[in-house]
Amino acid sequence: MQSLQKLAVALTYPPALTLVLLFLAVALLLLRQRKVGLVAAAFGIAWSGFLSIPVASDWVRGRLEQRYPVVDESQLPLADAIVVLGGGSRYRWLDRPNITADDLESSRLAAGARAWLAGRAPLVVLSGGGDDGGDVDASEAHRMARAITRLGVPNDALLLEDRSRNTRDNARYTAALADEHRLHRMLLVTSSLHMPRAMIQFRDEGVNVIPVPVPERAHRDRWTQRWIPSRSALWRSGRAIKEFAGIVMARLQN
Repeated sequence: MQSLQKLAVALTYPPALTLVLLFLAVALLLLRQRKVGLVAAAFGIAWSGFLSIPVASDWVRGRLEQRYPVVDESQLPLADAIVVLGGGSRYRWLDRPNITADDLESSRLAAGARAWLAGRAPLVVLSGGGDDGGDVDASEAHRMARAITRLGVPNDALLLEDRSRNTRDNARYTAALADEHRLHRMLLVTSSLHMPRAMIQFRDEGVNVIPVPVPERAHRDRWTQRWIPSRSALWRSGRAIKEFAGIVMARLQN
């Protein structure tokens, strides 16, 4: 069942679905189903073509990103802990001298650090698993810990959850930490795009979370940046479509 779900989610990625539709179109043409084959081919090409236009990509992403508005950290309610979900980042900004949390608008770690520095909670839970080799020190949670200390959060304020492989795991293992440490209310930090699915899955695990969405802004000052198709826009669209598919799967599992 899980394999079928992963396959279904993978096929939502625009180039993957386009490729499948083009193969289907070829098969239909060989079977002399010319009209249906041409429709499949046209739809497949149009699907990726439309989603590679930056303004179209922003519109698709906006359907998810607007569900939870961004709130200044100083306006957040008090909580027992701040949960920061890993996003696969390698934290290249670590090489920049004199970096601060305020310099990193689109960083989940920086948003978590800002909330902690604003006194919103005494603890920060960093949630992200390691590789299949079992090297705990190479887990994302440990990389996050090394990075967030650069932003002013001390090690003794950190709790690490280093077993998760996906958002469902993030929620399940964080729920266990919450029970162990008697954490009743938590601020949940992840990207605006990912937040709707994360909220569903954390609440399914009985975790009382308050959303702290982090925007992933794309600055488009020139008309060419808004209307000329690009690989970047296609990738951003693909992430949004994957999130829609993930939300559907999460609801079906309830």
